[in-house]
Amino acid sequence: MAPDTHHTEVGSPSGSPFAATRAAAAVMDACGVLVGWSAVAEELLGYEAAEVLGRPAASLLAAAGRAAVLTAAADMRHEAAQGWQVGAALRRKDGRDLAVALRAHPWVGPDDARFWLLLAAEEAETRRWEEDLAVLSGLFNQSPVGLLVSDTDLRCTRRNRALERMTGVPIGQRLGKRIGEALPDLNAAEIEATMKRVLATGEPVLDFIQRGLTPADPGREHVWSTGIFRLQDSEGTVLGLCHAVVDITDAHRARERMQLINEASIRIGTTLDVGRTAKELAEVALHRLADSVTVDLLDSVLRGDTPTPGPADQGLTLRRAAHETAFESVRPPKVLAVGELSRFAPASPQARCMADLEAKFIACLDLTAPWLDEDPTRAAIIRAIKVHSLIAVPLTARNVLMGVATFYRWRDPEHFDDDDVTLAAELVSRAALSMDNARRYTREHNTALALQRSLLPQRLPVLNAVEVAGRYQPAGSGTDLGGDWFDVIPLSGARVALVVGDVPGHGVQASATMGRLRAAVHTLADLDLPPDELLTHLDDLVARLTEEEGGGRDEPHADGPAIGATCLYAVYDPAERRCTLASAGHYPPAVAGPGDGVDFPEVPAGPPLGLGGLPFETTELDLAEGSLLVLYTNGLLMARDQDIDIGLDSLRHILSRPEPALEDICDELTTALLPFRPPDDVALLVARTRALGPDRVASWDLPPDPAVVVDARAAATRQLDLWGLQELAYVAELVVSELVTNAIRYGKPPIRLRLIHDQNLICEVSDGNSTAPHLRRAQNDDEGGRGLFLVAQLTDHWGTRYAARGKIIWAELSLPR
Repeated sequence: MAPDTHHTEVGSPSGSPFAATRAAAAVMDACGVLVGWSAVAEELLGYEAAEVLGRPAASLLAAAGRAAVLTAAADMRHEAAQGWQVGAALRRKDGRDLAVALRAHPWVGPDDARFWLLLAAEEAETRRWEEDLAVLSGLFNQSPVGLLVSDTDLRCTRRNRALERMTGVPIGQRLGKRIGEALPDLNAAEIEATMKRVLATGEPVLDFIQRGLTPADPGREHVWSTGIFRLQDSEGTVLGLCHAVVDITDAHRARERMQLINEASIRIGTTLDVGRTAKELAEVALHRLADSVTVDLLDSVLRGDTPTPGPADQGLTLRRAAHETAFESVRPPKVLAVGELSRFAPASPQARCMADLEAKFIACLDLTAPWLDEDPTRAAIIRAIKVHSLIAVPLTARNVLMGVATFYRWRDPEHFDDDDVTLAAELVSRAALSMDNARRYTREHNTALALQRSLLPQRLPVLNAVEVAGRYQPAGSGTDLGGDWFDVIPLSGARVALVVGDVPGHGVQASATMGRLRAAVHTLADLDLPPDELLTHLDDLVARLTEEEGGGRDEPHADGPAIGATCLYAVYDPAERRCTLASAGHYPPAVAGPGDGVDFPEVPAGPPLGLGGLPFETTELDLAEGSLLVLYTNGLLMARDQDIDIGLDSLRHILSRPEPALEDICDELTTALLPFRPPDDVALLVARTRALGPDRVASWDLPPDPAVVVDARAAATRQLDLWGLQELAYVAELVVSELVTNAIRYGKPPIRLRLIHDQNLICEVSDGNSTAPHLRRAQNDDEGGRGLFLVAQLTDHWGTRYAARGKIIWAELSLPR
């Protein structure tokens, strides 16, 4: 009986070059004679079975190396009872030599006859197959990449040692199970959905990120990158899936830290507000680094002051600036609210880090630590939520300690490590620099705001001439400095000056320039100059300021600190109910007479201050008692980026139904016309006129005769009796006598005496001569020259102002209390 030449090599995997369907097979008897020959052997060497059967097998070996092959085969035949393999060269029928791998396996035939099954495969194909076997063996036995093979039911059929080390699940507990059964802490639903998609489509998945806890490291979350591809045989039948798993925890965390640092550079320090920066630090670190974050700052930092450089002393008191936590269902006994005072025990990590300016790190917090007992309130919170790890980092910049940031973990089971400390220190460092910049800005800004407030009226005077109310609204959030201002200046003769001005630009320079202009207006107003002359002097002042800054009127592009400033100056006389105005490039006032509607009178707009070259003109308005006079800067009308005419119409509409109280009018105007953050600062002044009737004013025309002085004194005395001011009669007679005598002696007709009963008693004598008198000290032998000296000594104030024709000498006496 012929032996079976189609025997399959035992243990050869599918695809092996020594498989029965692929290898050349022959049978050799115990004498070395060929007794069997396969079709594959005939195809490989070219010999038909009839040509080789009965011949010695050695006759097919190539002459070169035949002896070495026979010797090696003989040696291995005695040593390898299960068979042997040797490299050999066979002679083909066409005379060419063919390098092959030759295998021999013993075989017992009928009647216990001994045979050898010889299998031959081309050497190159054999070498490739052996390399494939080595790669497969290395992947499953030596590769650091985790490998897993699952069937079409998603159950594990094979897994390598690397994956066993990653998961901590022994091979016996993993085979035959699905992912959720073996590793319940992973997101099995998401993983199996991906596996089913790969099985269905055949499209592999690369870099599929999974994260979770495993028995190999139950206290730390790991991150894996997985590639999944479908397995199928040569006929296309789907066999299952292969998973290649790499643990990328360290790289993933490093990337997350870098992303968090990059995000912090964008989200921390978006404003120049210390409190907001502290909150941004806490918000950025929450969830990504810690479960709770607190930021406590020195009071001096919140105020913008400069703390003492270097570490802090023990027992330092701070104030809670920010607190973010991941509380959901858990509620602590008490959380320190933002703004409350915060103190740390001397032995606490926070106090120690502020003492040496080094971060303090407790990887595993002992809830019975002595320093916790020194701070019962904070200890109660820590113990209630079971904080297990914390980091305390001092907030320092430029060697200045500003506070401390504390990071807690209690939900995340993983403890802080050295990389977390480095990350926390980096975040705090960025926040500290932003806070220091904000602190410096706050200090300088508070100084500038204090300067601006000191330059604006602290309180408006209470006058009989007008009732006034004003508003100043800075630009932006209410902290941007500007150059708008308003003022109310009492003048002689019971008159009042109403002023509003606008210095272009923002910042300290605009505020300082505004202060200089306001001081100049006060000085010029004390000279009782008419509005047009006052603006002329103010224009000269701005020109000089510009020259001091390096510009000048002759330089067309000069941009001095006040070039382009505008001003509206109005003088109201309650005795005559007349308002005299002049404008330097400013908007006209709004006038609302009782029952007469709202009007914007045409006031000739002279050039803005500092430009020069054109005169300023004066306009006179007769105002009924109770009229509203509204002065404003352009920011009131153009704050909403609207056309000026729309702003004027809105102003007219509001004033057409004025509230009885001026403060309410100011509130309604600013609320209706200004947005929440106006782009420009705004000055607003609202005045309601009053009148001094005949019962408060008495006047007499006097002839230029010295004898009339007696009549003038008598008339003044009678008027004071009518007003109930008999206590002032003696002094008033002396003042009237001296002023009338001077007008008759040195002035020109017409001469007029006027008494005004206002907050003071005002005595005025006018004449047609424009020459102003001068106060001088008379010598002992001088017969005159003592009149004005007596007036100055007896009155509270006195002075001279010019009229359209001549001048007016005035003096004020305080009313008796």
